[in-house]
Amino acid sequence: MADHDPVEARIAESFASVDAAEWDALAGPDDPFLSHAFLSALEDSGSVGQGSGWSPLPLLVTQGGTTVGAAAAYLKSHSQGEYVFDHGWADAWQRAGGDYYPKLQVAVPFTPVVGRRLLGEQPELVLAAAETVVQQNDLSSAHVTFLTEAEADAAEKRGWLVRHGVQFHWHSAGETDFDGFLARCSSRKRKVIRKERAAAREGLTFRHLQGAEIGAAEMDAMWRFYQDTGSRKWGQPYLTRAFFRTAVERLGDQLLLFLAERDGQPIAGALNWVGADTLYGRYWGCSEEVPFLHFELCYYQAIDWAIAHGLGTVQAGAQGEHKLARGYEPVLTRSVHFIPHPQFRAAVADFLVREREAMRFELEALRTEVPFRKE
Repeated sequence: MADHDPVEARIAESFASVDAAEWDALAGPDDPFLSHAFLSALEDSGSVGQGSGWSPLPLLVTQGGTTVGAAAAYLKSHSQGEYVFDHGWADAWQRAGGDYYPKLQVAVPFTPVVGRRLLGEQPELVLAAAETVVQQNDLSSAHVTFLTEAEADAAEKRGWLVRHGVQFHWHSAGETDFDGFLARCSSRKRKVIRKERAAAREGLTFRHLQGAEIGAAEMDAMWRFYQDTGSRKWGQPYLTRAFFRTAVERLGDQLLLFLAERDGQPIAGALNWVGADTLYGRYWGCSEEVPFLHFELCYYQAIDWAIAHGLGTVQAGAQGEHKLARGYEPVLTRSVHFIPHPQFRAAVADFLVREREAMRFELEALRTEVPFRKE
């Protein structure tokens, strides 16, 4: 491959049709959600595809016969499962007589975690491919969500609009155990955390299962917990039962399940994914309400496990200012948006200028609420 070789872009018909080794060579091993195994499991389980509003359109960029760029792209007929909310944009465009849907979405479906989205060493090539798809198919827009700062900068240079959000992540300070984490906290916060953990753990036992240790009975229990939480939060859970089975088969030790049991029976669970330096908390649910059990399974045990296994970060999902008091710090998240219609783009750009300024003030205020001792 030479620099003067022509660059070509194409849309694959599915992730199943994309060579797994070729995709994973671009994605790398660090982020489980970028793996071909994860993305194809969503597709093969029916969690995305026909009837879901998420139609897979993997973008592939080749040069000299070599795949040099890629993105997990989807044609969307709604804005659900994205965690960056553009319903107001859609309503405004529809009222003006336009069709906001379908739109092009580059994202990991149902997964608000920060990571690479424009695979390969030249993100501008993938961005150009997405722009071409939008323009050639008369789509309203393209969106890349929860991408890295460097990727957002590359998109902004091409004229994409940048949007900011806030999540709460735990970051290691070199602790060797949970007591080391507590030592960073103020005396009052330490007492609160210890009290919450004691209340949550009373009368319960806990198990941590990874990869092959997760049996059918344990995953069935987690599926029931997920169903209950999903039906209350979203009305209809995004993931199918088949996805949970397929994930265990394909993702191995990248899957980590925390279970709380009473008298040998699971009453709550938290399903996590393990990355190279990050533990990703994804799904939680329970069949019995226990005070502070959500905090124990999803936040405290995640920190405990990450410290024990030398991980530097825990990403515990979207939103949730209650994470602040549990040691999770506010971090800025980014999404970028390509809107070819000049008037619509101008209106969204004006909104985003004001939203980013408000987000800056919010982030500064949130940083004063972390539980750690002031040096």
